Amino acid sequence: MKDLKDILDHFYRDYDFGERLSHDPIQFPHRYKDPRDIELVAFISSSLAYGRVGLFIPVIESILKKMGKSPYEFIINLEPKKKDRFKEIRYRFNPGEDIFCLLYVLSLILQRYGRLENLFKTHYRRDGMKILNGLKGMVEAMLDIDTSPVYGKNLRPYGFLQFFPLPQNGSACKRMNLFLRWMVRDRDIDFGLWHGIGKDSLIIPLDTHIARISRCLGFTKRKSQDWKMAEEITESLKKFDPEDPLKYDFALCHHGISRICDKERCRDCIFGLDKNSK
Repeated sequence: MKDLKDILDHFYRDYDFGERLSHDPIQFPHRYKDPRDIELVAFISSSLAYGRVGLFIPVIESILKKMGKSPYEFIINLEPKKKDRFKEIRYRFNPGEDIFCLLYVLSLILQRYGRLENLFKTHYRRDGMKILNGLKGMVEAMLDIDTSPVYGKNLRPYGFLQFFPLPQNGSACKRMNLFLRWMVRDRDIDFGLWHGIGKDSLIIPLDTHIARISRCLGFTKRKSQDWKMAEEITESLKKFDPEDPLKYDFALCHHGISRICDKERCRDCIFGLDKNSK
């Protein structure tokens, strides 16, 4: 266990955060100074962060370009008649109408709560299932918005629902947990804008790479990439750092994407890499 912690700490210490910033959707909120802009842009960017990075980065770029210098001011004053400005933007499951509806929902949420943080915390503080309740409450409030000003009827198309996964439906909520990591962690490239939420309460943003390396390392035995798997992996990482387990997200993600390991020789290749490092 100690050897594995040393290896993960080594990956974390040597991780090139500057390099990650240039190839990660977190680059977009880093362009802003106003916390309201950072929070909003972080949510939009994380919502579209699925599939190939090279494909969704230009889409986020196009959306933000239409918002001007202050995305928050643009969204808080958003009117349904601006829908046509986004009709040519689409990404995989999401035509321009779905993307605009995401912005419309955010507009009404911000008008009611001021910040996404305020909405999240109204549910986060209810009982011991803090992150789960906060996330569930935030998403359900967004799904409760009447979408008829955008779609003509109060619809929930498949592409629109892609933006709002729910853990109780079996989703690992990777993009939502990514957004929460950005907002809560106050280290490395994360922002730490939301206070009063412990880093130890976060759940790892689970993707296929994290799942594969975590199975190899024995962090989980589950086959389904769901919320429970994300919880299991997070609990395993707390054995190495109880206060900030998600700091290892960077090391695991890098190691998984590089495909250095496989199921048969995962531990050997990690320890071999560590022995050869200086």
